[in-house]
Amino acid sequence: MLRRLSAMRFCMDLRGVRGCELNDEKLTNPPTNANGLRLGFTTGSCAAAASKAATYMLLTGRKKDRISIETPKGIRFDAQIVDIERHETSVSCAVIKDGGDDPDITTGAHIVSTVRFLPEAAQFIVIDGGIGVGRVTLPGLDQKPGEAAINHVPREMITKEVLEVCRLCDYDGGISVEISVPEGEELAAKTFNPRLGIKGGISILGTSGIVEPMSSQALLDTIRTELSQKKALGFTIAAVSPGNYGLDFMRKAFGYDLDKSVKCSNFIGDTIDMAAELGFKKFLLTGHIGKLIKVSGGIMNTHSRLGDCRMELLAASAIKTSCCMDTVRAILEAATTEEGVRIIEQDGKRAEAMAYVMERIMFYLEKRAAEKAQRNANNKMEIACIMYSNDFGLLAQSCNAADMIAELVDLPFSCYES
Repeated sequence: MLRRLSAMRFCMDLRGVRGCELNDEKLTNPPTNANGLRLGFTTGSCAAAASKAATYMLLTGRKKDRISIETPKGIRFDAQIVDIERHETSVSCAVIKDGGDDPDITTGAHIVSTVRFLPEAAQFIVIDGGIGVGRVTLPGLDQKPGEAAINHVPREMITKEVLEVCRLCDYDGGISVEISVPEGEELAAKTFNPRLGIKGGISILGTSGIVEPMSSQALLDTIRTELSQKKALGFTIAAVSPGNYGLDFMRKAFGYDLDKSVKCSNFIGDTIDMAAELGFKKFLLTGHIGKLIKVSGGIMNTHSRLGDCRMELLAASAIKTSCCMDTVRAILEAATTEEGVRIIEQDGKRAEAMAYVMERIMFYLEKRAAEKAQRNANNKMEIACIMYSNDFGLLAQSCNAADMIAELVDLPFSCYES
């Protein structure tokens, strides 16, 4: 077998010298967006570039220290190739992940591709994950349980680039590709992978091949992924929270582990839309007043750059519930909603004011759910909400919240193993 592979390699060396050339010797400047911020390239793009380079070196016997691919977005990626190891029947090399001006924790990681001959498998590319690439253990994700966490677009990119080199070098056998990330297991602890049941490393991701600086799309994709997984596990209630703020309170007050909820960050409206699209019957939003007070004004993306009228909305609730004007003025001068609630408490109107805030929150949450149901021509999700503060604990809840959270708490523990 080794003799056959050696002969194959010798023929390929000759074939490569005659015509197996890649027109990618000139590196271009890193692309930027309209704001002048440098774009990055996904782990999928890095894996595809490393696989292309490794395949070229395997089929030609020649070293390749730079390579170019075209990303799905149409932007060219000029990659430096490092950590090259060439053997008789395999080649491995790496591309160092560069997230551009996005604060990407995988920036600097070595995305390694090791390629080997599969001479009996005509034009067949086998892709798997090695050290530092996670393994899927739960349903509802891009890949099935048991598969390496290399999403379908990166797999398509890798296949495309490897086949291009095979055709160029007139090789009609198969190639096995193993993607590994030496730093992957350590990095994975800082990602959502442990929550998603992806064990042992990071995921190889990317739909456009490009990392947009400060992009919200990656977070929205993560929210959808978490919701999809919950749905696949049999959940009918989408339990959602902006974050883990109030974790201890929710555990003590309701016996509910807030960490098991889907984290929607600032994207409350988008998360309602996604939950409705995925077919959830019920939607429970649990959050701190600092976030949810904005929803009482119809603000469905609670990021401060899009709208920060927390104290004004809290002051409106004080006016509505007949607080004195000194209270209203003090709220407007307060720095935090916790302080604002304390001022209302001193006026003896906390229960009434928080009930009014919850009424307005529910109005806008149900309005959003109804609009989505109308667009999709399906039944509207039932909406519930719980609002709390660190100092006062439970501030208000919708009339159906207790039943909904009791239903969640009674779910089998296996449903939460994500």
